[in-house]
Amino acid sequence: MEQAITAVRAFNRFYTRFAGALDAHYMDSDLSLVEARLLYEIANREAPLAAELQAELGLDAGYVSRILRRFQARGWIERGRGEDARRRPISLTRAGRAYFEALNARTRAETAARLEGLSGGEQDSLIAALETVTGLLSAGSAPWRIRTFRAGDLPLIASRQAILYEPYGWGRPMEILLGEVTTAFLRDFKPGREQCWVAERAGMMAGAVLLVDAGNNVGQLRLLHVEPWARGLGIGSALVDECVRFAGEAGYERIRLWTHTVLAPARRIYEAAGFRIVSTEVHHEFGKPEQGETWELALNGCAPQY
Repeated sequence: MEQAITAVRAFNRFYTRFAGALDAHYMDSDLSLVEARLLYEIANREAPLAAELQAELGLDAGYVSRILRRFQARGWIERGRGEDARRRPISLTRAGRAYFEALNARTRAETAARLEGLSGGEQDSLIAALETVTGLLSAGSAPWRIRTFRAGDLPLIASRQAILYEPYGWGRPMEILLGEVTTAFLRDFKPGREQCWVAERAGMMAGAVLLVDAGNNVGQLRLLHVEPWARGLGIGSALVDECVRFAGEAGYERIRLWTHTVLAPARRIYEAAGFRIVSTEVHHEFGKPEQGETWELALNGCAPQY
């Protein structure tokens, strides 16, 4: 924790200087950074209320009110009808829109100048890093979505699972297995019969799962994982639901999965989705005794094979 605190504070010091947050006049305008941000929110929202702006930016109500009065005195905003001063919709006047667009253009030009020295690949890395920071620090407030896989996802899934399984002591044998599963999925992918879904929040992978054709009209659920920072949001259950829905539409009779008794959170998700254990067996594939479990879910009116 202490290292994380030090790193975040160091980044804050760097970025406030980089973004000009310490300047008395933002982008050589006659606005402070807070005033410029408030103007930005008004320009990019549909008739916001003062209370909404205050809540969004986490500012004191009196402070927001004083800034809005200054904006109104300059002829930049107008207030519609409302129940009280805080419930009157706000919009930019023509003069306010012109001022905002000029300020926004200066901000974009300044940002472009600072990024000009980065190659295309470096810019992609910067975007990914910023999305990661946003996702980790959003404290669960950012929405998440599920999408199908795209280039680069499968190696990342194998890498993340190898790291997440490391505390169980499964080491290189598990990492080899993960690489084999993801490589086989990409090499032998069967559209309409197989799929991989990725849960994403703030542009960052929050979890994933695969459904593959196991033969004999059985679909196999593989490599379900949810990142520790994204747990408790219902992502694991939603990923399993995608597998079940897809398998039903593909015409599979059953879905099968292999897991381990020690993986209690995943087992709870499978049980809630209707899967049932059909066999257990102690194996030594990962260098030490581990109890594996085979689970099945019947689809399309078929019975599980115990």
